Amino acid sequence: MSQQKSQNVWTDSGSPQYKSYTLINYNDIPQIQQLPQEMKFDIQVVGNVLPFKANNYVVEQLIDWNNIPNDPIFVLTFPQKDMLKPHHYSLMAETLKSNADKQEIQKVANKIRLELNPHPAGQMEYNVPQLKDGTKLYGMQHKYKETVLFFPSQGQTCHAYCSFCFRWPQFVGMDELKFAMRETEILVQYLKEHPEISDVLFTGGDPMIMKTKIFSTYIDSLLDADLPNLKTIRIGTKALAYWPYKFLSDDDSEETLKLFERVVQKGLHLAFMAHFNHPVELSTDAVKKAIHRIRKTGAQIRTQSPILAHINDDANLWAEMWTKQVQLGCIPYYMFVVRDTGAQHYFGIPLVRAQQIFRDAYQKVSGLCRTVRGPSMSATAGKIQVLGIADLGDQKAIVMRFLQGRNPNWVQKPFLAKYDEKAIWIDDLKPFIGEKFFFEEELNEIFQKEKTLPDAEISVASGGPP
Repeated sequence: MSQQKSQNVWTDSGSPQYKSYTLINYNDIPQIQQLPQEMKFDIQVVGNVLPFKANNYVVEQLIDWNNIPNDPIFVLTFPQKDMLKPHHYSLMAETLKSNADKQEIQKVANKIRLELNPHPAGQMEYNVPQLKDGTKLYGMQHKYKETVLFFPSQGQTCHAYCSFCFRWPQFVGMDELKFAMRETEILVQYLKEHPEISDVLFTGGDPMIMKTKIFSTYIDSLLDADLPNLKTIRIGTKALAYWPYKFLSDDDSEETLKLFERVVQKGLHLAFMAHFNHPVELSTDAVKKAIHRIRKTGAQIRTQSPILAHINDDANLWAEMWTKQVQLGCIPYYMFVVRDTGAQHYFGIPLVRAQQIFRDAYQKVSGLCRTVRGPSMSATAGKIQVLGIADLGDQKAIVMRFLQGRNPNWVQKPFLAKYDEKAIWIDDLKPFIGEKFFFEEELNEIFQKEKTLPDAEISVASGGPP
């Protein structure tokens, strides 16, 4: 069935009412009826383990239904069989075929989920901050000195879910795996106790899923506090790609833009961290107009994406995407590496190949696109960039450096790993010289020190965040 792009239905000034699709109702999508029964069963199996949610804009405007199953946006939003490892797929498939009840299905799903490294990079163990009185702030993350992440409790969903999402535990109904925070007063208090923090990143889920009257309570609390150390508010969101009408015709779209203006008028920098995975997400008139309206508020749009097998592992595609983003007034910011969680085995590509794709794409674009950094791994120790391959005579080495580190002194310090054309994560690599990378012993010392400190002191251990 051909892709539906009737301009009298989807325009740059209005849209049909938002409609979401999940396992409960995705069979209502006309194009789904054309899929083989086996493929629909795969969606059921994987969607009972990993989160699944699409919407009518994604289905009708972004997916090319003539290119199934290879369409990149289809893979980006609809579960695919190989997103689960074979033994996990078989376990859930047999559970569904046995007509198990919902409780048993959930039990099996949770068993599988706990084997998928639901919180990589020490998010639960080492990144949870706390106030000086010992109160732990489970709705926040503080890994790097200057930036704190805040997870508003009403923003822990999205307009649609990315099938690769490293924060998939937020959406699967296991409360013990979620980050969420309601109390803005606690955020303000934490910022007062930590004058080294200059940036607050609202993330989720997606903060732009919230009605503006709710989101504004968080933002206005920061503005009213007049914190001298706060310089930047960041909003991490996929809304531009998945529902640009949030900024065009939703009933609170004007209020949203006025909120952005208030941040800028307060003298703060508003960084709109937009998530685009493929050029097609930049192709509609609606997204182009939404970008224009956001920029008019004084906000700056920065773009980022992981490099993903089956979706965007192509240098020409990245060059096209960065060029289009700059043309629309956005700033390319990051190419990430797929994190070691969830369906990493399906989406991950070797680091050597990721760096080659980055380099080839980088060579094809103008200097204005070369603000982008990557490929970068958000690992336990920090953001590690793969710089390239060094030819050292009879051996080759992978050259890396920190873009961010738990210890700021690690940043920009190059180090080498033994060449490995199959490695897809830092844990797959071995030091070029010695048994450990230069930062490993100090990282362990930081974690050990935090374990031995009284609770009220942990948040300032090692001169920085946990």
